[in-house]
Amino acid sequence: MKFDTLQQGITFYENYAKISGFDTRLSSTKKRKTDGKILVKYYVCSKKGFREHQDFMQSAKRKDQ
Repeated sequence: MKFDTLQQGITFYENYAKISGFDTRLSSTKKRKTDGKILVKYYVCSKKGFREHQDFMQSAKRKDQ
């Protein structure tokens, strides 16, 4: 599905998720290196996997040691 603006796409999927009974979260964003323009934004179900957060990754490393 293609949208005219990024915000239209985000709004559509947030509304779809709400009606379907789940929530979404931003997974990752890819930007063009030359000018920083957003090329792709990935939205996923909020229960898909886990968020890769630097604090989480550091605490996991500490537990392993």
